[in-house]
Amino acid sequence: MSFVELQAGRVHYRLDGSAGAPVLVLSNSLGATLSMWDPQVAALSRRFRVLRYDTRGHGLSAAPEGPYTIDALGGDVLELLDALRIDRPNFCGLSMGGLIGLWLGIHAAERLDRLVVCNTAARVGTADAWNNRMATVRSGGMKAVAPALLERWFTAAFRTSAPAVVESTQKTVLQAPVDGYVACCEAIRDADLREQVAEVKARTLVIAGASDPVTPPADGQFLAAQIPGARYVELEAAHLSNIEAAAQFSGALLQFLSHS
Repeated sequence: MSFVELQAGRVHYRLDGSAGAPVLVLSNSLGATLSMWDPQVAALSRRFRVLRYDTRGHGLSAAPEGPYTIDALGGDVLELLDALRIDRPNFCGLSMGGLIGLWLGIHAAERLDRLVVCNTAARVGTADAWNNRMATVRSGGMKAVAPALLERWFTAAFRTSAPAVVESTQKTVLQAPVDGYVACCEAIRDADLREQVAEVKARTLVIAGASDPVTPPADGQFLAAQIPGARYVELEAAHLSNIEAAAQFSGALLQFLSHS
């Protein structure tokens, strides 16, 4: 396991693939860890140096006192790149990771090559919904929200056909640090990039899930319409499209990153 100390505390990261290959950063969703990208690593690491990291408040990374902001989470990525001496990587983030990607595309596009934002939105949910979720987690822990999360993350058909994957994902959710999870909820609650996404300068691919109830296709279509030159792909999946439609997700990602 590898760690680097940033201003906000240590960050857990992992590198896969050849040292000389172009770098691709993968950023996890709320309540997940870098392991959510396991379905992609074999395919991606044949062409890229894949950098995964646990967002602050998640996994083995530090969970400093909140609240967090999307600016701070984006700043963590830039600090991590500096610490590892990585220049102009590609970046792919899903849900919360996609919000971080949008922030980077607006504020630090010169630090990126290409950008992929998946199952995300310029504004995710409502303040009331986030406040209610945070209150539930504070009072009942992660077990109080885990069943509802899994229902939104995967379609009913996938939950039936891939119970082992769903069970593994549930274990990750239940292990999420409550304080870190709540602080990241605050960052998402307060992030509203709708007036700024047109300023994203990196070449961008938007991936959406056709059955995603968290960030439905309309959210992805809005991003693709606002970001100059953005491409849009819709997969048959719910919120964690990289897991539910793993092969199609990896194929779309590789096609976008590998072609001019």
